[in-house]
Amino acid sequence: MTAPPSDVSTAGRRSSAPRRERVPFGAGLAIGAVLICVQALALTTFGQPLICTCGVVRLWVGDVTSAELSQQIADWYTFSHVIHGFLFYAALRLLLPRSSVGLRFALAVGIEAGWEILENTPMIIERYRQSALAAGYVGDSVLNSVSDTLAATLGFLLARRLPVAVTVAIAIGFEVFTGVMIRDNLTLNILQLLHPTEAVSRWQAGH
Repeated sequence: MTAPPSDVSTAGRRSSAPRRERVPFGAGLAIGAVLICVQALALTTFGQPLICTCGVVRLWVGDVTSAELSQQIADWYTFSHVIHGFLFYAALRLLLPRSSVGLRFALAVGIEAGWEILENTPMIIERYRQSALAAGYVGDSVLNSVSDTLAATLGFLLARRLPVAVTVAIAIGFEVFTGVMIRDNLTLNILQLLHPTEAVSRWQAGH
């Protein structure tokens, strides 16, 4: 017995519709939490301290010349990590449009956690030390590194909810704000990491 034409049409539409790779958002959060634990374990293995070696935990460090920079919960570079989350959300939505938000969230956390691990290897630490603002850089504490990843997840979640124009405006605002306040931001950080420039270093040092 043949199915009525309407049933055949419906079946055809269902079979031809693109399949979405489903990862519930709760599962994405759980995967992200596991990845952050792996990140913390890796940094501990590298010998990075759990908290600042000063023995004090602070919410904010505003002095870019302080030995506590990259050791406490937040500092001027936290803004850059929020922008990481914006960028991850945009890139993964573009590259994986049919994937669930849960999967893209887990991938974003994985990328950020992977970078945080790489950032604390001797090769990258030494590369950073070529910049005027990071001459005494010794890597991140586990607390600071995990906080940076959480800042990126915040950026991802904000980008998911906010209009694109608002997200772009916030990112530009963060870049201009940190550029004015400390003569550094995500753009300059990437530039100095990939191709250290003496002129930029002199400007950052105030010369």
